[in-house]
Amino acid sequence: MLPAGHCKKITTMPDGISNSFIDDAVSKAVQLGLCFLKDRHQTRHVPFALTPAPIARSIVDQLETVAPLLGRLTQALAGRDELLQAVHAPLAAGDSFFAEMLSMHHELYRDPGRLLRVPLLLQRSDFMLDQQLGPRLVECNSIAAGMAPFGEQIHKLHAYLGKRWPAEFAKFHTQEPGELLPNSATANMARAINEAALQIARDSGAEEAPGFLMIVQENEDNVFDQQLLEQALEQLGLRTYRRTFRQLHGQLSSGPDNSLQLEDCGRIHVVYLRAGYQYQDYLATDLDTRRCCDALRATRLFIERHRVAVNATVAQQLATSKRMQMQLANDDGELLLELGFDATERSLLQAVLAPMRAVDANTARLLKDEASSAQWVLKNQGEGGGHCLFDDDILRRLDSLKSAQYGAWTLMQRLRPAGREQPTLLIRDGQTQQVQGLVSEIGLFTAHLGTKALQTGDDRPGHIGYLVRSKPVDVAEGGIHSGFGALDSLFVSGA
Repeated sequence: MLPAGHCKKITTMPDGISNSFIDDAVSKAVQLGLCFLKDRHQTRHVPFALTPAPIARSIVDQLETVAPLLGRLTQALAGRDELLQAVHAPLAAGDSFFAEMLSMHHELYRDPGRLLRVPLLLQRSDFMLDQQLGPRLVECNSIAAGMAPFGEQIHKLHAYLGKRWPAEFAKFHTQEPGELLPNSATANMARAINEAALQIARDSGAEEAPGFLMIVQENEDNVFDQQLLEQALEQLGLRTYRRTFRQLHGQLSSGPDNSLQLEDCGRIHVVYLRAGYQYQDYLATDLDTRRCCDALRATRLFIERHRVAVNATVAQQLATSKRMQMQLANDDGELLLELGFDATERSLLQAVLAPMRAVDANTARLLKDEASSAQWVLKNQGEGGGHCLFDDDILRRLDSLKSAQYGAWTLMQRLRPAGREQPTLLIRDGQTQQVQGLVSEIGLFTAHLGTKALQTGDDRPGHIGYLVRSKPVDVAEGGIHSGFGALDSLFVSGA
């Protein structure tokens, strides 16, 4: 029996689907750790699709080829200090958080001799399959790119349900021959982190077990996903610790050989930020005396001035902004060439970049004249859900912007995915919702340390695994936390 708070009584059920099937699916999801923390004493299962999303092998091959290139691109851009400052300068007046990021970046790079961290990139590149254009990049996530373990666990859930309940599963699964796409994301990410930690340890000559520090948000509800990764790291021999930025204040110090030391825990070899992409992660009203966020901002700067592998650095975070994505989308290939990508690689990267436009005083008028607001998505620089506007909401927001705010917004071509042909079920809070035309966002995880693609256990360097989030075609927000999205996996069928 599930603890209170895990699911609600199912009141309606599609024809031919039993309560026992859904109850078993929810129970198995909980057993696999597919849960969010509801409060200190209760959990709830993560919303999930009952059957996986079909995808053609050719699309998988394309995404698996381009994702490591995007990781390499992020690392190259993160090393271009002047470019990062120039591209993001227009944001400073209209986005206070990015103004702070630029300030931190400037402070770090004006004194490069003290910048001792090694940039570790655990990136998730998110794609959507437009029915006419094919795969297009939605965004790259260099900071807090989580849920790799959840991607693996939902794959295990679908494998279990297909074997345990074949008849019921088949009602909502493609009839085309194929197979579930393997996904060993947890072990692969752990191996990448371990390799980074061992490199830092070799540099120092120390023989102690490497230390791993995960920086998390206050009142974090996604602890299960994070703990799955921590368990895999501990099996490899790493010491793992969790702290918020607020908890780290006063706990970090410098040790021998510019090492980063955590109070009562020893040397830290890898810092992994699952927080730091929004202002509230840095708030500490009891500590800030001069201005907002000074104390915890200083903690992040302190980390980067030590010999430790860091994901994500301030530079990496800027390199994967929507503003930088627009710069790349509008580039004719000259920047990619300058960054060391050959003709084939440039073609692969440009093929997945959707058109983007800057916002200025004439944008609303142009969209009205072209009657084209339905062809675009208006985005600010925020991470997570709730940062996209569509249709007439675009025009209303543009009309309300002040000139200083234009730089904080971008227009991106709206993608029109075809949606799943086979109807399926979404399970949320133990209840079913039958959905036609479910659409999926596919995130591929990759790993780089500096310019090197890390060995992860996959037969291709840099590859970690994938995460799929699916949603009804008629809803805008597909986040697992913030919208109507559900965890999903991939079933490879066709050419």
